[in-house]
Order: sequence, then structure tokens, then C-alpha cells
Amino acid sequence: MIEIVPAIIARDSEEVKQKLALIEGAVEWAQIDVMDGVFTPPVTFNDPAALRDITTTVRLEAHLMVAHPENVIDAWINSPVARILLHYESTTPEKLAELAAKVSAAGKEVGIALKLETPISVLDPLFQISSFTFQVVQLMGIAEIGYHGHPFDERVLDKIHALHEHYPNVIIAVDGGVSLENAGTILEAGAPCLVVGSAIFKSDNAKETIKKFQSAVL
Repeated sequence: MIEIVPAIIARDSEEVKQKLALIEGAVEWAQIDVMDGVFTPPVTFNDPAALRDITTTVRLEAHLMVAHPENVIDAWINSPVARILLHYESTTPEKLAELAAKVSAAGKEVGIALKLETPISVLDPLFQISSFTFQVVQLMGIAEIGYHGHPFDERVLDKIHALHEHYPNVIIAVDGGVSLENAGTILEAGAPCLVVGSAIFKSDNAKETIKKFQSAVL
């Protein structure tokens, strides 16, 4: 199943609300990029409690681009998000396994994100010490994370192929630099989930752009 997931970078909850309104009814999921200025330079919306005041039919996932997510995980578990993505590089593998188990025990989906330079081989020991399977592995398609509009790096295509071969039952998402021009190539490599930021939100019509993505990869 092919899925387009708009990626929301916002300064505050009002901007989250505005961007969700632009895609309401067009997608099942949207991803909220959460950055602390430490793990990656920008500082973005990071108030999970504020999401309770936003009414939407879109299911939300939080992409935690933060150092030591163990310090903030409880607030996100107690928020309306249905899925939490943890960065492999943000803490130790043992801590990641603990956090993932905690998220899962709370009834939420959990995924792991890898920077472009991080090899997929790091997943082997992590999966071995985890008590369950991660629903999603998100591969970053840009060299410097945390920004919309950076160019797609084709090195991620080899990682998609290798990950799909090694873990065929894991859903692979690609985030960063995804465009109408490369969407088909990413899908063919084995990633059915495309996380799209600037191509959607910097377009004149977000819903029409989503339709174009859906048509491009069908």
C-alpha cells in the first residue's frame, strides 16, 4: 500500500493547526517534525499537550529529532499522536529498546529513523534486544536533517534496497527531498511510504499536490 505522509515543520500549535487544515481529508497520516535545537539545529513546535486542542481526522505521528528522547517521551505518549518515531542516533540502543517498548505498551505504534550516514546494520542488534517489531523504519533522504527543501540524496536508494531485502516485513518510509520527480524511483526501490514536506506545503494547493503524488506513484 502506497502512502503519502505530509511532514509538518511548525513554530507553534497554531501553525500545526493551519497546515493540518490544508491537508484535511486528503491523507490518513501527517508527521509532526519535533526539533530541540540540539540533535538538529532548528527549534520547532514541541508542546504535545497542545495537540489536544486541535480537531482533525488526520492521524498524527511525531518524528522526534531530539537528543535524549527519554526526557520527553512521557509527554508524547500522553498526547493524541498515534505513532512515535525515535531517531537511532538520539540515545543508546538499549535506551531506544526501552522507549520503544514503553510506547508500544501505551498502545501506540513506534518506528525508528536513521540518518543518511547511519548504516542499516545498526538495526540488527537493536531489533534483537527489542521485545517486539518496529512498525516503521524511516530512512532520511537528505544529508542534513531538520530542514524542508534540501536536495534528495540518491545514496538512500541503496539503503532502501538493502533494508527491504533484509527486513521484508518492515514498512519503509523515506523522509527528505521527496518530490514528484523522484517519488516513483523511491517506490520502485521498496519504500511504500513517502514523507513529503516542502513539495506539499510550498505548493499553491496542498491537496492537489497530494493527488499528483498519489497519481505519480500508482
